[in-house]
Amino acid sequence: MEVAKETLQESIASQRKALMGLLRAPLQRLAAACRTVWGDRERLDAALAATLKTLPYCKHLYVVDRRFVQISDNMGHAGPLPGFGRDRSGRPYVQGLVEGASLLLSESYISLKEKRPSLTALRSVRDEQGELLGWIGAYFGLRDLPLTRALYAEPREWRQIKGDPSIRGTVFQQCRTESEMDRHLDTVLGVLAELMRFHGVYHAMLHFSSSRAVIWQIADPYRYRLLDIEALVDPDICLAYPRQPYPAEALIPQDKVRAVLDQFRPLRLGDETLYLRSGTVNLFNGIVGLTFSCDGSHYIPYEEFLDRGSDFWVGEPGGAEQDKSAPAAR
Repeated sequence: MEVAKETLQESIASQRKALMGLLRAPLQRLAAACRTVWGDRERLDAALAATLKTLPYCKHLYVVDRRFVQISDNMGHAGPLPGFGRDRSGRPYVQGLVEGASLLLSESYISLKEKRPSLTALRSVRDEQGELLGWIGAYFGLRDLPLTRALYAEPREWRQIKGDPSIRGTVFQQCRTESEMDRHLDTVLGVLAELMRFHGVYHAMLHFSSSRAVIWQIADPYRYRLLDIEALVDPDICLAYPRQPYPAEALIPQDKVRAVLDQFRPLRLGDETLYLRSGTVNLFNGIVGLTFSCDGSHYIPYEEFLDRGSDFWVGEPGGAEQDKSAPAAR
């Protein structure tokens, strides 16, 4: 799949711009045709049907007056559908109208009937003197749009997400309970490092309290595998995964994988109140995910994760945090 060099919001903006370019000319011609037959339901329907043939990705077209009451049928590709007389003034695509605009594309919304992501384009219709007569509505299902669909690039920057406020409010009333994984952490981290460096595992998620891991492998990327503590403490598990070359596209160098995983140890064991609940590593993103006992989560590039060191997170003397208000609790 093509990956664009755009952020999520930039990708959405470029797709909307492309759609506006596809709609501008046909809806302008339709507005001119509707102006000459305004108020004649049958002839409006005929103009809508002719234009719809040039917009195969549009679900249906309709016309409303200045009060947003429908004066045409809903014209679909199979013919007219009920809609005449419908009041659309309360719909989300009407609320965003800008006075004087000729063509607007709504934000996406969930449609009333189909309950799926949709959007509507509105094109103004004006008389010879420039007075507003009403609007043409063009309804689209997002899945049907003929856009490039290039996948946006996930940013490689430190991102923090706050969790459940009820958990954050009681964080200092709890204490870490030692799990089976805690008791065998050196073995678990060693096995996981071996799987990621030499056996094709590119994404791993460690759940420390429940003593399990979920892994994804390059040779079978669409299915995850669940490893319980019995598997994680048995180095023989490596025999079940054929040796594979380390992926050239990985952003985490092969010789840094073990160092990244080893950083989980002090974050899990270094403090009895603020401690790591789960940790993830993705070789291709180069991102380390951390979820702490306060339910706060961090997604951080592996370089920053290694540079910070454990003192920054657990607040040992001389570290960045010394009052148990570590980044995890923010």
